[in-house]
Amino acid sequence: MLLCLVYPHVCRALIPQEDVQLAPPPRASRPERVKRVRNLIFLKDVAALGLTAFGGPQAHLAMMLRLLVDKRRYLTAAELLELTALCQILPGPTSTQTITAIGFRLGGPNLAYLTLLVWMLPAVCLMTGAGLTISYLDKDQVARLVQYVQPVAVGFVAYSAYKIAEKVIHTKTSVALMVVAALLTYRFQVPWLMPVLLVAGGLVTTFRYRRLPQEQKMPLRVEWSNFLLWLGVFVGAAVLGHYTRLLPVRLFENFYRNGSLVFGGGQVLAPLFYTEFVEFKHYLSAEEFLSGLGLVQALPGPNFSFASYIGALAMRQAGSGLDGQLLGALVGAAGIFMPGTLLIFFLIRFWDQLKRYRVIKASLEGINAVSAGLVCAATFLLYHPLPDTPVNLVLIGATFLLLLWNRVPSYVLVIVALGAGLVF
Repeated sequence: MLLCLVYPHVCRALIPQEDVQLAPPPRASRPERVKRVRNLIFLKDVAALGLTAFGGPQAHLAMMLRLLVDKRRYLTAAELLELTALCQILPGPTSTQTITAIGFRLGGPNLAYLTLLVWMLPAVCLMTGAGLTISYLDKDQVARLVQYVQPVAVGFVAYSAYKIAEKVIHTKTSVALMVVAALLTYRFQVPWLMPVLLVAGGLVTTFRYRRLPQEQKMPLRVEWSNFLLWLGVFVGAAVLGHYTRLLPVRLFENFYRNGSLVFGGGQVLAPLFYTEFVEFKHYLSAEEFLSGLGLVQALPGPNFSFASYIGALAMRQAGSGLDGQLLGALVGAAGIFMPGTLLIFFLIRFWDQLKRYRVIKASLEGINAVSAGLVCAATFLLYHPLPDTPVNLVLIGATFLLLLWNRVPSYVLVIVALGAGLVF
């Protein structure tokens, strides 16, 4: 007290005043800034995948597992498999739908649309350029360039099969389903088999639902807007193309119809596109078709970008020049990617609600096991077209071991393989 009488300024310094704040209050916008930064990092990762993900949906899954699950932890391996299986049941590009669904779960529709754009843009631009300069491309040079990329892609798929089996196979039933799915897929290579096996695997484990604890069920609210939009565009494009006879409109309808009805990924599109656009409509020659098909296998990103190549070449008939061909490529990309996107947007909105039901949750064990079997079969199916040489076997094994080592980024392996193709 005496001290306060003698040195009042000292007491004022020692006693906290009500209006004094030791630190600025936290900004209300900080969580939003963190979310925006996370979304930007996710889009950067999607761009990296779009530029380096060679080898089709199975290899894409392997790279998603490595980057989005193991490194970034945006979701778990089981969640990634679940989304992949869900997309395989639907028509459309599986890897595109999967990565779009991941974007939807992280940031809603806006981030999902940006994810789709970033993912597809590199491949679409490259295939559009190929369609504009097809006469200057040399198939043999393309084949030499990618000769070492293909075994590296098989190594990615083998790594994916190993990691998926490690994470989701825990029961004898799961093992049996994985083996049966792998053998049937390897023996009968038909596009409709994959959704059938996924549904069948889910039905097998559904009967074990009583072992699972009950969860509080939420009222199932189904938003039909995206489904109705998909159906409306499907019918509207057909009617508009029939009455207007405009080539861009008819092209959009052709690609939208194929994207709405095809199961099994980009490989299944090849015979459908060949029949419709080469043999029936004569929009491009067989040689041009095969050149584009070989090129799309060599490029990163979704194989469905093949549609932009065909769209660019198809518009030559209209005599509209460069602008018309660019329009054809845009129409092709929009038509082939839109239906799968609308369908996954429709289903993903109420999927989490649906999973609360024990029957549905129990089915996921079988669906994940079958998915693991499909990836195992894909490893051997993708290896068969390759020359059975020691170099390819070494590259597959080295890729697998380097991925297990987890010290070398995936894109480095792809770049080295491309460089080896240029040199040797």
